[in-house]
Amino acid sequence: MKETLADRPESGNPVKSYLDTLSGQRKLSGNTLDSYRRDLAQLTEMAGETGLNRLSSTDIRRFVSRLHASGLSPRSIGRKLSAWRGFFQWLVDEALLSTNPAEDIHAPKKSKPLPKALSVDDAVRLVSSGPADTNASSAGQAAALCDRAMFELLYSSGLRVSELTGLDIQAVRQAGYVSAGWIDLNEKEVTVTGKGNKTRIVPAGDAAITAVRNWLAARDNLVHPEALPRDAFALFVNSRGKRISPRQVQLRLKAHAKRLGLPVNVHPHVLRHSFASHILQSSGDLRAVQEMLGHSSIASTQIYTALDFQHLAAVYDSAHPRAKTKKSGN
Repeated sequence: MKETLADRPESGNPVKSYLDTLSGQRKLSGNTLDSYRRDLAQLTEMAGETGLNRLSSTDIRRFVSRLHASGLSPRSIGRKLSAWRGFFQWLVDEALLSTNPAEDIHAPKKSKPLPKALSVDDAVRLVSSGPADTNASSAGQAAALCDRAMFELLYSSGLRVSELTGLDIQAVRQAGYVSAGWIDLNEKEVTVTGKGNKTRIVPAGDAAITAVRNWLAARDNLVHPEALPRDAFALFVNSRGKRISPRQVQLRLKAHAKRLGLPVNVHPHVLRHSFASHILQSSGDLRAVQEMLGHSSIASTQIYTALDFQHLAAVYDSAHPRAKTKKSGN
């Protein structure tokens, strides 16, 4: 019959012996020892009548699941696992246990923060608001038209900022230059080349198409007739007639959002997140959102189901009479 920890007369209290070893040999601080003591006390409590010496890897996984379900962070779970793993390894080294049941058990991965998305009202306000100064210079008016068209298109089609700045006024294929993306005003769609060199076609809304048409009239006055194809065909250009850069779009959008007093740090990807979240809220069609965003895997798109649930939960909390417990006296 296999000998167990309880059968060893010299084993005594293994947790206390292990902590004494940490204190005497590794000279750990009092706070660190207290942390180990708490983690091992919790392990002993969860083990219950099973006993520490009879715990299996399955038991440790179950304990980790319980901790995770209780809301404990992956970092805290990882710390507890480290304490448990060290304790069991000491038992193995002391020949009090044959295997370490926590050896290959890992803490849950840290959850990725959800992308920020604007409310529908804030998103519409952001892309549809123009500058308050109607007496701006011609250059200022051109920049405002450019911004309006860019922001509308980002939100309307869920483009990455690099895809937006890579757009041409039309599809171009000539010696030394081939368009990576372009807009078709008549068909109300944009063709872009995204990650992995994959091309996709995305619809553009009427508001975005109108804004682009208004911008094109000003754009023609900025582009030099002898400009290189990269600039000559660019849909969005700066005041010098050069293709606008992603950084310039980012700075312009951030400044515009700040002027409007929006509550979040708005950057181009916020509009992409807002596009995806709002489409999903309205349609519930995750596959369609995946295609429009250009995600190769549905897993990349599923994060927006969490955003959608947040929206539904907020609506529920504000609308359902039994969503929240009423305060006494009300």
